[in-house]
Amino acid sequence: MSNLLILFIVVSAVAILLFMVLKLKISAFIALLITAIYVGIVAGMPLDNVLKAIQDGMAGTLGFVATVVGLGAIFGQMLESSGGAESLAHYLIKKFGIKRAPWAMALTGFLVAIPIFLDVGFIILVPIVYALSRDTKRSLLYYAIPLLAGLAVTHSFIPPTPGPVAVADIINAQLGWVILMGALLGIPTAIIAGPIYGKYISGKIYLQPPFDLDKAAENIEEKDLPPFRMIAVIISIPLLLILLNTFTDVAVAKGFVKQSVLTDILKFVGHPFSALIIATLVAIYFLCVRRGMNKQEILDLSTKALGPAGIIILITGAGGVLKQVLIDSGIGQMMAESMANSALPPILLAWILAAVVRVTQGSATVAMITAAGIIAPVIGEFGLNDPQRALVVIAIASGATLLSHVNDSGFWLVSKYLGMTEKQTLQSWTVMETIIAFCGLGFTLLASLFF
Repeated sequence: MSNLLILFIVVSAVAILLFMVLKLKISAFIALLITAIYVGIVAGMPLDNVLKAIQDGMAGTLGFVATVVGLGAIFGQMLESSGGAESLAHYLIKKFGIKRAPWAMALTGFLVAIPIFLDVGFIILVPIVYALSRDTKRSLLYYAIPLLAGLAVTHSFIPPTPGPVAVADIINAQLGWVILMGALLGIPTAIIAGPIYGKYISGKIYLQPPFDLDKAAENIEEKDLPPFRMIAVIISIPLLLILLNTFTDVAVAKGFVKQSVLTDILKFVGHPFSALIIATLVAIYFLCVRRGMNKQEILDLSTKALGPAGIIILITGAGGVLKQVLIDSGIGQMMAESMANSALPPILLAWILAAVVRVTQGSATVAMITAAGIIAPVIGEFGLNDPQRALVVIAIASGATLLSHVNDSGFWLVSKYLGMTEKQTLQSWTVMETIIAFCGLGFTLLASLFF
């Protein structure tokens, strides 16, 4: 198979996927499956093998992703329903002070998005932005952009949010390394896109709190919120346990520590399954049971959380199918061999793939999963270590944030809640997302020099 044919198959596959999603309005789950079948047939795979690749790709991906995303969604729902996000925001604003409130909002967003989806976190916290803007007479964007930057960076960079979990599984990256790299590279990215850019754009666009939504800001203080320390500890539980697992793995592999019953227990407790089960049970007990919530309410919250998670799980499974077809057809290995002589590093290629899909069809999740499915066979042939694979995850996540515009639901959500015109949303939210994309790429390429 020639390089020209391989290029045609990959480019035409992406074009067909985008056509189905954009023009025909077909679900991304179905569109990804059809695209995978197309790739298999054009590559000359026997039809039985195409069907087997669908089954193997779906099964191999969902075994891990469905468990982690499902548990993560329930964990986040408990924190959301208890008022944990507001508790974090109030505490940090009090500690930072009104003058440094944008930094407090950026840190709040960064922490809140670990267990809670970006759109939900923003809707919960936007009344605090209204209150700050009303009290200081500053533009809403002075506080909203830092909050949104913190939310967006963590939502894309740090597990157990669904995007990086799905990409990590598809390209076989360890979640512990993804968490570590996501935090190290995400913090400076959030600072540049948040407080720094927020200060600039708020001087250009003055927005007042929407009149009809302003009352929410007045009533938010009246809520009975859980203590900050409790929320901070609960959010840190899964992250610390997963990192413990990763460090134990490294210590045993390098010979610093001998494998024993203790190391086996640490690895078991720190596996993402165990870590999230423990964190979810702790959240249910301290945020629900001890705060007077009955069993039926807790069950209803758990069921509610799995609705959005189910969609992400299925789309991720379809991305796993595309990866499997590329591997089984031999295209993945050929792509890797042709890339070996290319000037483009895997990190940059992964970023470009995610960016192209993101800009054209809008969904960051679909962009991340499509890029991961295409790049996964290539990554396998390059022999990358765990930190390098984690950097590829961050590169894909960065590319998938680029240039959010009118085809992205997040664009309209931010526009509505901040009362902006389309032009103002492009000048603020879209530019902020693009800053995250390029900072993420730059910091990832820089980090790749050391790992």
